[in-house]
Amino acid sequence: MRHVHALIALLISLATPTTIFAASELPPDMTGKSFAWIIVAAFIIAYFLVVWGEKHKLKKSVPTLIGAGIIWIIVGIIYVAEGNPEHIASMRAGFDESIVEIGQLTFFLITAMTYVITMQERNVFQVIRYRFLRAGLSQRQIFWATGAAAFVLSPVLDNLTTALALVSVVLAVGTATGDRKFVTLSAINLVVAANAGGAYSPFGDITTLMVWQSGKVSFFEFFSIFIPSLVNWLVPALIMSFAVKAPEIVSFNRPVALKSGAWTVIGLFALTLLMAVSAHLFLDLPPVIGMTTGLGLLLLFGCSFGECEPPQIEEPELPSGFTEEMVAYLREGFTPIQRAFNPMSSVRQLEWDTLLFFFGILLAVSGVAQMGYLVKLSALAYETLGPTPTNIAIGVLSAVVDNIPTMSAVLNMDPDMVQGQWMLVTLTAGVGGSLLSIGSAAGVTLMNEAKMHDDDGRLVQVYTFMSHLRWSWAIALGYAASIWVHTLLHTMH
Repeated sequence: MRHVHALIALLISLATPTTIFAASELPPDMTGKSFAWIIVAAFIIAYFLVVWGEKHKLKKSVPTLIGAGIIWIIVGIIYVAEGNPEHIASMRAGFDESIVEIGQLTFFLITAMTYVITMQERNVFQVIRYRFLRAGLSQRQIFWATGAAAFVLSPVLDNLTTALALVSVVLAVGTATGDRKFVTLSAINLVVAANAGGAYSPFGDITTLMVWQSGKVSFFEFFSIFIPSLVNWLVPALIMSFAVKAPEIVSFNRPVALKSGAWTVIGLFALTLLMAVSAHLFLDLPPVIGMTTGLGLLLLFGCSFGECEPPQIEEPELPSGFTEEMVAYLREGFTPIQRAFNPMSSVRQLEWDTLLFFFGILLAVSGVAQMGYLVKLSALAYETLGPTPTNIAIGVLSAVVDNIPTMSAVLNMDPDMVQGQWMLVTLTAGVGGSLLSIGSAAGVTLMNEAKMHDDDGRLVQVYTFMSHLRWSWAIALGYAASIWVHTLLHTMH
């Protein structure tokens, strides 16, 4: 289901003093060893194949999993060939820590995705869409309302899910008015707002989840990024809003209601997040214990509630032109499909390719780090250029290169920075992807979703790489303004 693709950075993962993202001991420098270059080459090739596979139907998890395996095998060969028992023990400890921490993150995402898919099945997102469309707002008001909703919802639902839920509102309005420019501007606004909103919450993006897990930024410190994130969205939104037509009033009246049990699922989701945070803050346990407990509660609710809910009967859609006798004849032999509420079906619908990609890319980065490459890169960037220029550049880089391996590399470098700098790189890695449509999962997915029929009845892309690029200057102004505001609010030295 595309509504939950790559999803949720929802959540929390946490903070043991030693993690794959910030190891307690620096790995030995093995970059000068024979065949060490193969590790870097394997990582680059794997990442290239991820990009290449987007157009050639190759699952993105395939090159990352194979690449991670090759990288760690070469790492093992190099360490064993060196013959230093302490270094071999360090390598094994690094691998074990990687598997444990990545496993915790994966279970976080499994739980979060399951809840989001279940809420979608209970019509939660459809009701949000319906209430927007029945409000009778002008196009400019819908532009601002959907952007504000994306900024507010993405810290909890994650930026991709939020953008997907709200773009359906934009498409419905654009189709009704025939205004393709409105759809383009609103899609850009959704991407920027969702990415900005996801930056100030541990739950809003996978990168913020990783930063929280590393212990670099505490749970409550994330919210100090709120004002810079808000500025990051408001500046381009204000500029683009002048290009949105105002007078058309759009009103829709196609009622959609929550299915029974929807509020219970929402409540269980909130309880799950609370248990995850509380486990870390009060019991010093990994938040994954709260998440898996919450998943169990959802499955328990499905077992009990599914027995009492009347099955949903799905009847076939018959072609037009059939006589009443033909329809009656067909219905006599028709056995309706009965589907009872079952959260386990949500588990089956998870984006396993995304989860395995996430697992593989982080494991590959940890293998590169084990060779000592990231320590050298950290010295080159942070010690030569300084933390502020480097952290700003990382945000720009995340518009071209996926921000997950970028942030993973920074955390593996573990540069010596003040708290304000760690929050700056969290901000820039989160919002920098908005500079290009390909810079974030929300942007890439909306390019596939934001389509309208042209005058010849063909379905064409409305939100494209070039349409986004035309407004990148406005987004860059917001990026610069958010960094400036951040430096005013935080100690940077």
